Amino acid sequence: MLDDFFVRALLVAAGVGCVAGPLGCFLLWRRMAYFGDTMAHSALLGIALGMILGTSPVLGVFAIAFLTALALLFLQRVVHLASDTLLGILSHSALALGVVILAISGSSYGHDLLSYLFGDVLAVSRGDVFMVWIGGLFCLVVLTYIWHPLVALTVHEDLARAEGSPVERSQIIYMLLIAGAVAAGMKVVGVLLVVALLIIPAAAAQSLSRTPEQMAVLAAVIGMISSGGGLFGSLVLDVPSGPSIVVMALLLFLVSLVIQPLRRALDFA
Repeated sequence: MLDDFFVRALLVAAGVGCVAGPLGCFLLWRRMAYFGDTMAHSALLGIALGMILGTSPVLGVFAIAFLTALALLFLQRVVHLASDTLLGILSHSALALGVVILAISGSSYGHDLLSYLFGDVLAVSRGDVFMVWIGGLFCLVVLTYIWHPLVALTVHEDLARAEGSPVERSQIIYMLLIAGAVAAGMKVVGVLLVVALLIIPAAAAQSLSRTPEQMAVLAAVIGMISSGGGLFGSLVLDVPSGPSIVVMALLLFLVSLVIQPLRRALDFA
């Protein structure tokens, strides 16, 4: 019989994995993996501000990640620099600023900071379960609503604009969803590994899918399996849960690489 804390951890991890997979598909399609890293690095600034101001670090992470996304959109329009250059500036600046703020405060947040950096899913409460699943369902509904504009934007941005697709609005909403996923994933795998939960399940699903919709659904399934399998692996091996979830996702990705040529061979047979 599983303990209550482990059941709560499973529910939270599965909820985050279910949402992170579909969101990660667009990061792959648009080659925005570095954008995910920027969101994760900026999360440390949100954690620092949340701790210093005495508010929830999760809210701080969400706010800073969203502001970082808006800053990127603004800078892309007014500064003539490549997107990866702007991402590098925002990413490392936010990370450094977070460390400086924590150092200036003179406070010690040792254990709490480590749990945010590497995750502490076994310590989630019933309230966390409720928030993750309600927020996750809302996120999936919103993603479904903006799905076609995002796909059109991914295929050809100029054509999407010419057809009257709400490009800017869809981008802002999507970045808001990514910010929420980073904030939620922080509890599961930590800000240092949360991007892996966005990228790896989507990458595993890509080689096994024929349509964007299939890829999104399969990425959600792989994200949930990775979360559950990683938690059980951490329980059996007595190792940290966050990294175990990422390792499980990696194993599923490797399995997908083996399945892909077999599937092609059957298609040609």
